[in-house]
Amino acid sequence: MIRIEQLAKSFVAPRRWLGRAAAPVLAVRDVRLEAVDGRITGLLGPNGAGKTTTLRMLAGLIRPDAGRLEVDGIDVAARPREALARMGVLSDARGLYPRLTARENIVYYSALQGMAREEAQARAEALAQMLDCTALLDRRTEGFSQGERMKVALARALVHDPANIVLDEPTNGLDVLATRALRETLQWLASPSGGGKCIVFSTHIMQEVERLCDSVVVVSHGRTVAQGTVPQLRASAGARDFEEAFVRLAYADEAGAAT
Repeated sequence: MIRIEQLAKSFVAPRRWLGRAAAPVLAVRDVRLEAVDGRITGLLGPNGAGKTTTLRMLAGLIRPDAGRLEVDGIDVAARPREALARMGVLSDARGLYPRLTARENIVYYSALQGMAREEAQARAEALAQMLDCTALLDRRTEGFSQGERMKVALARALVHDPANIVLDEPTNGLDVLATRALRETLQWLASPSGGGKCIVFSTHIMQEVERLCDSVVVVSHGRTVAQGTVPQLRASAGARDFEEAFVRLAYADEAGAAT
């Protein structure tokens, strides 16, 4: 289970050439999210809404200015190693080592998680079968397609069998077949047969949310503006179409200012 409460983060821009400091940029001002086991929770928002900054704080890469992040009841800021051990994170930047094979990338990450080499090798084989990428295992990742890189990065994130999976816009650059394969894998992982994982899925693509997510958190201008199932969000926005509902919820401030 992942819980985020009243999260806030600002960044100070570098000094301009005139010597005057720019005003701090408030990237996240009040994000709230609760993702439970066995469900896929979508973090939906326009570009620049604060999704990636929120997930970087959840992964312990950035310290929040305010608020609380918990993974299975563990405070990320106070006990980052314990929290990270409970998570598998797939960031937008895949971060594969191009001179290593797919297997070597996966096994290296398992070592960082404290796994024995024999266990890691067995896990790499099992994940490759699950993700239909056994043929890639002993090839260097340099030159891999976006879909192939995604599969290896996801296997790396899952190697220690985490209870919580966090994905930051994982379908960027993927073709239709790769996107479908990822969607089916995530649905299986969230199911009882796949371990009932807690999955947080960040995106700005409405169709992905409708097809994949059990619940949705909408963020805009660094804060949570709505949350619920897709039908609940359509109803609260008074719209039959989910895209229209998203526009009404995410851009309510602009609409109000224009009237």
